[in-house]
Amino acid sequence: MSRVSITYENHIAFVRLTRADKMNAVDQEMIDAVIAAGNEVAASDARCVVLSGEGKAFCAGIDISGLSGMVGKDPAELLMPRSHGNGTTNQWQEVAMVWSRMDIPVIAAIHGACFGAGLQLALGADIRIAAPDAKFAVMEMKWGIVPDMGGMVLLPKLVRSDVLRRLTYTAEPIGTAQAERWGLVTEVAEDPLAAATALAEVIAGKSPSAVRAAKRLISLAEVAGEAAVLEAESREQAALLGKPHQMEVVAAEFGKRTAVFK
Repeated sequence: MSRVSITYENHIAFVRLTRADKMNAVDQEMIDAVIAAGNEVAASDARCVVLSGEGKAFCAGIDISGLSGMVGKDPAELLMPRSHGNGTTNQWQEVAMVWSRMDIPVIAAIHGACFGAGLQLALGADIRIAAPDAKFAVMEMKWGIVPDMGGMVLLPKLVRSDVLRRLTYTAEPIGTAQAERWGLVTEVAEDPLAAATALAEVIAGKSPSAVRAAKRLISLAEVAGEAAVLEAESREQAALLGKPHQMEVVAAEFGKRTAVFK
């Protein structure tokens, strides 16, 4: 049974979790499908991605009943091999990190439950737009484990240390208003998919090479020192100025028309 659908429209890749009967809970098939979707989109000519879920929830987390294959096996042998991400992630981590590494912007449209694995998947996006009644939780402590799907790479970039600790230690769900105050949610919309689509259309209309350069630069700026970031600013700008995409932006601006990129 398919777990993910991918459609392309106006240079936007729409990636949708399709296990609505299980609130898009993550089982092995979902893991495989999400990673495959990420790899497909990365190789496409899409300029932006919208992640969403069918049914009542974005993603309710790991399907515990689907993890029976791990019983009796050495957890270290399952978790420690770096099998994905050019030797940096295991398969569970790749579910989120394949989107975080994407060279184009990724927008998550969130409704209903966004728990555990679902939250970590959403954290892999650049931007998260949530319905007013969505719920969020770092759920792993409920099962006596810790976030292990990239959450500890992605969460510290968004929330204060005390917030991260409270969310992780308690596994308590929070609402959208609190999630926005704490930095988990970028903005709130009654129809998050429509809002994410509208935003993706804006981004897809910008210079594709400039948007990719901006994402590279922002990602570096979050982790590198001042000298490295300043050098990267200059390098990225030099590679854009006077090139076809940038010249088309200028021509379209002066011509009061929509830019068309080849």
